[in-house]
Amino acid sequence: MVAPTVRIPPYGKRTGWKPKKPEDFGDGGAYPECHTAQYPLDMGRKKKSTSKAGSTIALQVDAQGNVAYDAIAKRGHSSNQIVQAQFKDLVPLHERADVGDISLSRPSEDVVQETADRTRAALEKISKSKITAAQPKSVVSNNKPGAPTYIRYTPANQSASAEGVNQRVIRMVEMPVDPMEPPKHHHKKVPRGPPSPPPPVLHSPPRKVTAKEQADWVIPPCISNWKNAKGYTIPLDKRLAADGRGLQDVQINDNFAKLSEALALASRHAQDEVRQRALMQQKVAQKEKESKEQNLRALAQRARDERAGIISSTSGAVAEAQDSGRGRQQDSGSESGSDEDSDDDEAKQRAARERDALRKERQQEREKDLRMSRMGSEQKAKIMARAEGRDISEKVALGLAKPTQSKDSMYDARLFGQSSGLNSGFKDDEAYSVYDKPMFTHTGSSVYRPKRSGGEGGDDVGNEDDISRALESDRFGSAGISGKGFRGTEGGRNMQRDGPVAFEKEADIFGLDAFNKADSKKRSGLDHSSSTQEGKRRKE
Repeated sequence: MVAPTVRIPPYGKRTGWKPKKPEDFGDGGAYPECHTAQYPLDMGRKKKSTSKAGSTIALQVDAQGNVAYDAIAKRGHSSNQIVQAQFKDLVPLHERADVGDISLSRPSEDVVQETADRTRAALEKISKSKITAAQPKSVVSNNKPGAPTYIRYTPANQSASAEGVNQRVIRMVEMPVDPMEPPKHHHKKVPRGPPSPPPPVLHSPPRKVTAKEQADWVIPPCISNWKNAKGYTIPLDKRLAADGRGLQDVQINDNFAKLSEALALASRHAQDEVRQRALMQQKVAQKEKESKEQNLRALAQRARDERAGIISSTSGAVAEAQDSGRGRQQDSGSESGSDEDSDDDEAKQRAARERDALRKERQQEREKDLRMSRMGSEQKAKIMARAEGRDISEKVALGLAKPTQSKDSMYDARLFGQSSGLNSGFKDDEAYSVYDKPMFTHTGSSVYRPKRSGGEGGDDVGNEDDISRALESDRFGSAGISGKGFRGTEGGRNMQRDGPVAFEKEADIFGLDAFNKADSKKRSGLDHSSSTQEGKRRKE
């Protein structure tokens, strides 16, 4: 049988022609002049589904018209099997609206009798099968697959049997199969059916995970203190966290706190005692110092008074004792009731004023000493240096202190009229000199000038006679050096010359001059030959 030949219209006459079969395209592609969907060699055509028929479940609805989505879960199960695939299966029966009222009342007599009959029939069936199996003449029928089957056989010819047996029981069993025998048929393993679906689990609606929940769900990796096969650098805090030390409660004994408190109290008490002892010693030393200074001041005052001729040395002590006694009597508030003369009153008042002045002076000195004792060593040194510089009592006593005669000399004249400095301009911009004044102003003319004669036998020279004497003196005469001269200068300074100094030329012992001349001639000859050759080359 010959296949029909496909006739393809020629180019230009394909109007209305639609290529559909693979034979219409031949070995080529689509036709651009045909404006239809073309699939040469079925390229781009949607292939038909190769799935088995019936693999797609048809859409089903229940009695209320809702889509039965649980049909997928019930597929592959028997109709008697209960599959819980809906939300209402989780709701208790007494709370469901579609179930209706559930009666929990006692059943009637008819229902009880019917249930009892069914139960009795089932129990009789079980007991009858066991009783018949116990009888020897009865044959137990077992419906299990592979179980033996018993058949009662009665032969047709009764007289033919030699033994005269009328009936026989034949036991029919399946022939045993050798397990090592290769299979005669190809057994195709059928996949096991779907198991019973699990009960539905209700989940809460999806929500965003918070940062706290994420941190709670972070499970730290296992860190070992013995193995580190990967060689990771594990921080110490991670090692300590994995060690479990944070899970242990550290308990500190209360005696530590009591001991530390007792030590602190003891140290504070000891410091207070040391401070009080130091203050007491300081006060005692201050009192001793004040008493000594008071005695010294009294002696100095008495010496001043004796020097000035105010009181005599013999009557000074008595007058002082009397004045002190009178002062004490006046301070205590005791008053003499006797009337004295005006001269005595004036003397008393003058003595009281002197005592007050002396008392005030001593008080000022004590305050000054107290301030000095409280000052630091550096500040105390500054004040003492300032006091020493201002104290001119010794100069006045010796008559060396000269008072200022005029107001003009009270100021230092060097501080006025200073025009030098950077503010007044430092030389010219083009000046190279760094210093504005010479370092030495008085030694420039006397640095190289001989000193004046220091004495008759000295070596220092100053005037013309000394210079001539120094030149004529022979310091090295004893060694015999000054007596010698250079060869040809036997006349010394007095030798007369007709012309300049003449030198004698010595003979060339090693012949260096002839060698140098020969070397120079060779070099000049080589230079001349090279220059001539270069000139010839240029001409060529």
